Amino acid sequence: MNEEIERSLITKYRKEIYAKFTKAVREYELIQENDKVAVCISGGKDSFLLAKLLQELQKHGKVKFDIEFITMNPGYKKENMDKIIENSKALNIPLKVFESDIFDVVEKTGSACYLCARMRRGYLYNKAKELGCNKIALGHHFDDVIETTLLNMFYGAEVKTMLPKLHSANFEGMELIRPMYLIKEKDIISWAKNNGLSFLRCACKIEEKVSDSKRLEMKKLIDEFRKQNKNIDKNIFTSMENINMDVILGYRKNNEKHSFLEDYNKKTN
Repeated sequence: MNEEIERSLITKYRKEIYAKFTKAVREYELIQENDKVAVCISGGKDSFLLAKLLQELQKHGKVKFDIEFITMNPGYKKENMDKIIENSKALNIPLKVFESDIFDVVEKTGSACYLCARMRRGYLYNKAKELGCNKIALGHHFDDVIETTLLNMFYGAEVKTMLPKLHSANFEGMELIRPMYLIKEKDIISWAKNNGLSFLRCACKIEEKVSDSKRLEMKKLIDEFRKQNKNIDKNIFTSMENINMDVILGYRKNNEKHSFLEDYNKKTN
């Protein structure tokens, strides 16, 4: 089964998945010679696909690098943790599991997603560093990028996106990378279904109680936009690398705010 799944990435899904993965790795310079990458597997379709893609790149790519596959158990139900282990074995992913008490802490505070994400990131960085890794790879995809862009505009009142890589502010020498940056979610779903794979949708026992979210709201909104313009998602994505600085009201750089008036007044003086 595992061989068929691996083959599908470079045959049936070469254009939609593997080519976009290698393009992101190449164009954004995500992996260099002798890197040691920690792949953080949450149990969902995205992180498991990321693991398989990096395995393929390690086997067939020109750059030599090492991989550690890690999963943090923040307090999953037993059946959810069992499912993660089952999938890792079926996909031939040598998983290293470590424990934390994040769910218990978060449940007591009542501040679910934001606090959980921060705590999880800290635990994962610590484990990756312990294993000698210099990079952490997360399974964020194209749809995550455009949804984040709209969320920041609509609810954060700023033009800001999710970058393909960034340096850690708290862990010196560590870098976060997103190799699935260009892959669309619909193609990930298709890959999973066509290979008969079943993954956890969300293993969080707190999030299970939430029927909706702002990110789901963005998904629905983008789906409505697509009915009017099939290229709307690509346009949102491209807008973040095509910002016309001549016609914006202002911007921030290095925590310093700038106004269009700075350059405007120079031209009139």
